[in-house]
Amino acid sequence: MSLFTSWLASPPPDAAIEIASDRISAAVLGSRGASPVVQAYAVEPLPAGAVIPSLTAPNIVDQTTVTAVLRRTVEKLGTRPARVALVLPDSSARVSLVRFDTIPARREDLDQLVRWQVKKAAPFPVDDAMVTYSPGARSADGAAEFLVELARRDVIAQYEDVCDRAGLYAGLIDLATLGVVNLFLASPDVPTDDWLLVHMRPEYTSLVIMRDRDVIFFRSRPDSEEDTLADAVHQTAMYYQDRLAGHGFSRVLLGGHGRTPGALDAARRSLEERLGAIVEPADPTRTAALTDRISTNADLSDILSPLLGMLLRAQREAAA
Repeated sequence: MSLFTSWLASPPPDAAIEIASDRISAAVLGSRGASPVVQAYAVEPLPAGAVIPSLTAPNIVDQTTVTAVLRRTVEKLGTRPARVALVLPDSSARVSLVRFDTIPARREDLDQLVRWQVKKAAPFPVDDAMVTYSPGARSADGAAEFLVELARRDVIAQYEDVCDRAGLYAGLIDLATLGVVNLFLASPDVPTDDWLLVHMRPEYTSLVIMRDRDVIFFRSRPDSEEDTLADAVHQTAMYYQDRLAGHGFSRVLLGGHGRTPGALDAARRSLEERLGAIVEPADPTRTAALTDRISTNADLSDILSPLLGMLLRAQREAAA
């Protein structure tokens, strides 16, 4: 799951950085024996309008301010990373699932097939896009699904440029919610059946259904849409039952933060009422411990979850 990677078998990044609409955050991951440990994290607010996530328009509106805030965030880490994993808002890209009955033997042919498939629904010329994909679920008849991410090339270049200006190389780029998914895929208790993740941010809410370790459903809805979270969950649950042969979620996970205070608590109550299940918080400390100098607070899970997911994924891929 990545918008762009050029590291291949190179070492994992020194830090992960998230550029969101309202803040920039960063984290550094170390180890204690074989267990991952958060060594440091930092967060700095962004002024309103400096970053406006969009699939079809420029995202970095105030490059000078975003670069300055990124530099301050990195300085607060107490270390100087050079290579970073970069986390972007979900609404800066499009995520879709495509299914093929037969898979070409050559990678080049599969690349062309994926691009042709997403071209039909892309809101801009696919030649102007960065397209990447990851293998997903396979069926007994040999058909296979792929999780595809599509973003405008010039939008990704904007995020890379502010990193360059801050002296950072962004070699791995992905979306916030997929970072949270990777956090749970790195945990010791990944469910072996179906589970649901709801990830909230001020400008969007994303819903992901997992079947074991495979994404089988992804939807990101703008916060400005008229339908409520309850409506979106109802529609998702109906699709899950009718089209995905769903028989219920073994776990329901909720993370992030909303546009208003108390939005996460309201979402938890709504989910529990609609699904009849206990909703668990997305807690990154179940996967990675904190150093003694890091104190927990109400925002810590929201800040760390996508960052640690990116770092743990990069470590896993480097060790493979």
